[in-house]
Amino acid sequence: MKEPHIELHEAGSKGRYVHAADGKEAQMTFTRIGEKQIIIDHTEVPPAFRGQGIGEALVRRAVEDARMNGLKIRPLCPFAAAQFRRHPEWGDVLAR
Repeated sequence: MKEPHIELHEAGSKGRYVHAADGKEAQMTFTRIGEKQIIIDHTEVPPAFRGQGIGEALVRRAVEDARMNGLKIRPLCPFAAAQFRRHPEWGDVLAR
């Protein structure tokens, strides 16, 4: 299965990762805390996208971006927290 296209939208300290297709949108929102940390606060995947790995791909993109930018992630969103538990290899960007 090919990786879904995900865009990053940021405005000030708020941001979101978005996958849009067929007039529908999945998103994961975050807030920047200082220069080195983001909090993932919400993940929303519409029913049409469920079971396709879109939610996991949103979190994975945040992990990749955090690695590139030297950031840590605090996953307050229950879905994102569950993804971090499933992917111990992401531990390098997990805020402790």
